Amino acid sequence: MKKFKDSKQLALFAKALAHPVRVQILAHLASANFCYTGDLVDIFPLAQSTISQHLKELKNAGLIQGKVCPPKVRYCINEENWQIAKELFEEFFKMKNQ
Repeated sequence: MKKFKDSKQLALFAKALAHPVRVQILAHLASANFCYTGDLVDIFPLAQSTISQHLKELKNAGLIQGKVCPPKVRYCINEENWQIAKELFEEFFKMKNQ
């Protein structure tokens, strides 16, 4: 069995992607470049607190970043970690063919 070198980092990204709403939030941010929490409440039929919890999970995983613009927070994809996640998932899925 081949050992995957960045299993902890990959698992952190995978856990953040393990909810359909978080995947949809990332898809929205990838196409819109940025948005505010209130924008997401208008898009998704969820409570503000639920959206905030999903944003917190994505931010803790490093997939998004937030900038405080009082009274709102502006969210966008963390480009560096987005690329790292892409590379880790590609490397992981290539293991089957090796």
